[in-house]
Amino acid sequence: ADDGTVTEVRTYLMIFMRSLKLAVISTIICLGMGYPLAYIMARAEEKTQRMEAFVRPLWGLAPLWAGGGECEDFDKIYLEGIINGTDPKDPEYWGKLKSRAQELCESPALAHSILLAPEKLWDPLTEEQKNNVAEWLYGANGLEHADNNWHFFQLLVNVCLKKLGRKYSQETIDKKLEIIESFYREDGWYSDGRRQRFEYYIPFALHFYGLLYAKLMEKDDPERSKLFKERAMLFAKHYIYYFDEEGREIPFGRSLPYRFAHLSFWSACIYAGIEPYPMEVMKGIIARNLRWWMSMPILDNAGILTVGYGYNQPHMAESYTAFGSPFWCMKTMILLALDDDHPFWAAEEAPLPKLDSIHIMKPSSMVIQRINGYACLLPTGQDGGGENHSDEKYSKFLYSSKYAFSIAGSYANKDSAGADNMLMFECKGNYFIRRKCIEYKVNDDASVYSKWSPFDGVIVETTIVPTEKGHIRKHKIQADNEYIAYDCGFQLEGDKGAVIGAGERVEITTTPNLNLYNPRPLKMKAIKYNIKKGNSEIHTEVVYP
Repeated sequence: ADDGTVTEVRTYLMIFMRSLKLAVISTIICLGMGYPLAYIMARAEEKTQRMEAFVRPLWGLAPLWAGGGECEDFDKIYLEGIINGTDPKDPEYWGKLKSRAQELCESPALAHSILLAPEKLWDPLTEEQKNNVAEWLYGANGLEHADNNWHFFQLLVNVCLKKLGRKYSQETIDKKLEIIESFYREDGWYSDGRRQRFEYYIPFALHFYGLLYAKLMEKDDPERSKLFKERAMLFAKHYIYYFDEEGREIPFGRSLPYRFAHLSFWSACIYAGIEPYPMEVMKGIIARNLRWWMSMPILDNAGILTVGYGYNQPHMAESYTAFGSPFWCMKTMILLALDDDHPFWAAEEAPLPKLDSIHIMKPSSMVIQRINGYACLLPTGQDGGGENHSDEKYSKFLYSSKYAFSIAGSYANKDSAGADNMLMFECKGNYFIRRKCIEYKVNDDASVYSKWSPFDGVIVETTIVPTEKGHIRKHKIQADNEYIAYDCGFQLEGDKGAVIGAGERVEITTTPNLNLYNPRPLKMKAIKYNIKKGNSEIHTEVVYP
């Protein structure tokens, strides 16, 4: 009864696997001829980056194999790579796992894939080779790492080792479960560690891994497995608001080059056997999103998956993003592990259910509006952690599924400051926006308050009040001098939307290649204000296009 979706999803996987194969071939050619790699580089060692590019596609390949599919000769390639990468005597040995190293991030993909597709990745190994793989994975124990979703890496590795009947650490499992529990807030929300940060690592890491644990440990740890499922059910009631009627999700936060990894939460729900929404609704979300991504220019002219978001845009990435990092999108392909007769494949795609026009998410200090068929996120208080362009990724007044946002190219001119949906101050030839918030809260009426400072000498208290057509910004400003400020709206093509205020209406032509969807120069409407010394108040209305 399959309506073609299983074939469609498998086809998308094949496209990316061919992309990977081209990347591997190009790498071998470049290294063989003594040329440097023609990819962007991350802060990790080059050897580690190649290992990352090799392992991450297993999130898609292993489910494909588990579901009875095949992918050219990748089973042989991966079997050989795993054997060599975990053999201390082999020139291709990955090396022992080390504290804070990127290899630790990839270890769950390897461990879980072996469990999922043992006939491809485990059964053909000799006993010595199995020992090497198990020993390499066990090396994850006792290592220091980021105090966030990374705790799940050691947890899942030990769970998988336990399932394989190999040496594992129950102490690590218990300890990591306790730490992950401390990240939980309420109503389905975790924070990504101690830091006040609620981005896509909540759905595609903390909940995704929690659902994998629930699937693996349903009989061994039924209480915890049930808890992870219940929390995912709660979170889904918020997360559905991130997706619009065209299938797009709201670009926000770090690690956006992982692209449709944002879908992996829904895939994991189905894989773990829970239905926060009817199967038809979840299928609609997944299918529309995948089709939208496949309509975007995310592959280069050689067919290789690029670093960027809506197109090849490496300067928007974090310092940990390497040429293979985007293959984390393969986590969504956990769907391919479903049997061909699973209800998901036969279900008819359904549109989104009727959603509220305003949705408050108090645990994360955020509000989502839905206007004109798309979604807008109003965040506050997020701590981007100082990574590349974290101010633009976390601190704007609004993030839109339809128009995306821009990063900054330069703070030396207003065209390149990435100030869309921001109050931008001009000071001594430079331009400044909201960064970290001093205070913040979401009120019961869905208004969002923040107290912030663009630079020493200026304090701003901003209240965003949602309306039927957009929102109103109320800024109370304490200034030690006179300044010029621009309250900016969306970046658009054509004459759409409106920004209304008591100041001078201006239009700023923004620099190309900064917007995450659109590389063209775009128009940004804004109100220019002359800020007086002392206390003042300005109000700006933004009408959504």
